[in-house]
Amino acid sequence: MGTGVREFLRRLSGRRPNRFIDLLIQQATVTVSGLEALEAYMESPTSENAKVVRRHEKDADEIRRILIDELNRTFVTPIDREDIFALSRAIDDVIDYGNSTVGEMDTLGVQPNSYLQRMVSLLREAAEEIRLAIERLEAHPSVASDHAIRAKALENRMEHIYREALAALFKGPKDLEHVVEMLKLREIYRHLSNAADRGDEAANIISDIRLKFY
Repeated sequence: MGTGVREFLRRLSGRRPNRFIDLLIQQATVTVSGLEALEAYMESPTSENAKVVRRHEKDADEIRRILIDELNRTFVTPIDREDIFALSRAIDDVIDYGNSTVGEMDTLGVQPNSYLQRMVSLLREAAEEIRLAIERLEAHPSVASDHAIRAKALENRMEHIYREALAALFKGPKDLEHVVEMLKLREIYRHLSNAADRGDEAANIISDIRLKFY
């Protein structure tokens, strides 16, 4: 799409051309805050820290609802509506998995360990890179691509720790109680691995948008 055509379509939309980017930035920012809260929970698994994670997840859901409403009411969007929707959904899944991690740990009575702390720390760093990538997408698309690449690198590091954690987990179960604990932890590890996968998808979508429109 040429620059002139893109500008024409933006004027045709009749609203600020970057309102969707603004909403995506808001959503990504709340997601970072939610993962910071999850990081705090992994250091101190209190009910208060759990409530903070849940509050950020609800705030992120509200922003996504507004974004979808904007999409439904807008005839022409400055970038593909499918890309906007998919990026928002991927970001939403990251904080959803963070919230479900807290819920599962509380339900199953799982306490944080060093693997969980390291994985969450990398997830939070990757989410911050996603936020920076979206912020720079319009004015500095090449910088946005750099941040997306960094997010993917962090996801790869997180997956390495995930595999390391699984290997340590299944190294010689001692008794039935140990086996039960293994199964519980495996579920929590999977939640965080899924969150990392969704972060990786968000980075890929940003790279696609950058190539198509900027």
